[in-house]
Amino acid sequence: MSFRRALALAACGLAGGSVLFSAVAVSKQPARGGEAEPRTGGSAVAVPPASAAPPGLLLLPPAAAAAASSCPPAPGWIERPAGTGGYWDSNWDRREPLALINLKKKNEETGEEELASRLDHCKAKATRHIFLIRHSQYNLDGRADKDRTLTPLGREQAELTGHRLASLGLKFDQIIHSSMTRATETTEIISKHLPGVKKISTDLLREGAPIEPDPPVSHWKPEAVQYYEDGARIEAAFRNFIHRADAKQEEDSYEIFVCHANVIRYIVCRALQFPPEGWLRMSLNNGSITHLVIRPNGRVALRTLGDTGFMPPEKITRT
Repeated sequence: MSFRRALALAACGLAGGSVLFSAVAVSKQPARGGEAEPRTGGSAVAVPPASAAPPGLLLLPPAAAAAASSCPPAPGWIERPAGTGGYWDSNWDRREPLALINLKKKNEETGEEELASRLDHCKAKATRHIFLIRHSQYNLDGRADKDRTLTPLGREQAELTGHRLASLGLKFDQIIHSSMTRATETTEIISKHLPGVKKISTDLLREGAPIEPDPPVSHWKPEAVQYYEDGARIEAAFRNFIHRADAKQEEDSYEIFVCHANVIRYIVCRALQFPPEGWLRMSLNNGSITHLVIRPNGRVALRTLGDTGFMPPEKITRT
């Protein structure tokens, strides 16, 4: 019996000049007798004319290609590199050495030596370790933020998270936390296990709707204005806090950020240069630890995502 195999390829780009291309690759029809035509090594392959589509490749008309695409337009603050998937933007944090110097001011006498010296002066030397902590379980019945305090179980979770961080034996530099009540209370409990580590509160890390998720979900549909307001703020938090080390930083740093599930998931997608619309495809437990590593060359690695293995099963929640 003959068979036909089809593979649909679809790619969608940013609005404003990108081109949508969709194609369907179709295998050769099998030879007579129901068996596929054999391939012989070293045989010549005919090259089709430049104007013709390769054999087995069916081009979809523009209307069909557009219908096959479901990629929503990205907000203006999301910068994405042009091209196909798999591309890594080495200057994602705008701290690539070449981006920090003015090439027009090259010294005419020293030439390349001057350029090399300036580049070296702008290069990061240290690695940043970012620990993103989701707040513990809190009272969902509270109307205002001040009423949404940690539950007794939430306080136990924060104790367990603080104990886990202390057990790592790292010299933490600071704890930056959301100004919301549940994050502040979680920070206070964690900090008891890390004496001497300074605490900084910020509104940038408050919970919100970072970007419209794809695929959409039926149980959570904020108004468009909420994405507009929260999205820019959470993106600002990413740009302010998630980047390679400053060139003046000599030693590796270990920083804790206590905030919220939506904020953490968005930051992870942005840091790894994954589509940020996919943030809601991940799930984080209360008091969980997510560990990002940012190398001096700007490469980012995710060590752990939402780790709560240090908690007893009966203490784990996701509210």
